[in-house]
Amino acid sequence: MVIHLGGEASAAHFFLSGLRDVNRQKDKLRFRLNLERLGEIMAYELSKKLAYEKISVRTPLGFSQQYALPQPPVLLAILRAALPFLNGFQRIFEESETGFIGAYRKELGESGGTIAVQTDYVATPNLDGKDIILIDPMLATGTSVCDNILMIKKRFKPKSIHLACVLATPEGIQKVENTLGVQQMIWTFQVDEKLNQQAYIVPGLGDAGDLAFGEKL
Repeated sequence: MVIHLGGEASAAHFFLSGLRDVNRQKDKLRFRLNLERLGEIMAYELSKKLAYEKISVRTPLGFSQQYALPQPPVLLAILRAALPFLNGFQRIFEESETGFIGAYRKELGESGGTIAVQTDYVATPNLDGKDIILIDPMLATGTSVCDNILMIKKRFKPKSIHLACVLATPEGIQKVENTLGVQQMIWTFQVDEKLNQQAYIVPGLGDAGDLAFGEKL
């Protein structure tokens, strides 16, 4: 299931435009801030799909019935581009445990058309029986997401898995559905046109990690 949050006009489009605009991208602080704001918006919308229980809260004048999360979701961020996006999720799910996965793409061949994903670092809490939000701003080929979810399912038995991304491609969504089935919910603000021969999203926004933190060697 794909949940497309950019299907109607909202403030999210202003932040998303800031991420895409080549002139506004030059401000790294603003780029990270826009990712954080989109993280907050997506986290709020995603929170509506979780299981709640009613609690009684004492006020100065009585008691009020409210909803509470008995078990906050676990946030898993794929380094490094996900860090600002993660910050937005942490503001909404302030009691959530957080894990980190160090994964990066390796281009095979001179053309760069074949992509492999190298995972060098994994640090997560116990994920058994918990709702998982896997945070990665760009769902491009879908290889990284699929590899990491398969790894999670091999080690744990999570209750549910939500994929949180700013942009997605039809190819990435199809890869997830073909590899993992339809058990995962994919959250995105926009589904872009395609991948190019170098497996970058078109029109996309460029390399989110480089734009947020500077170019890597």
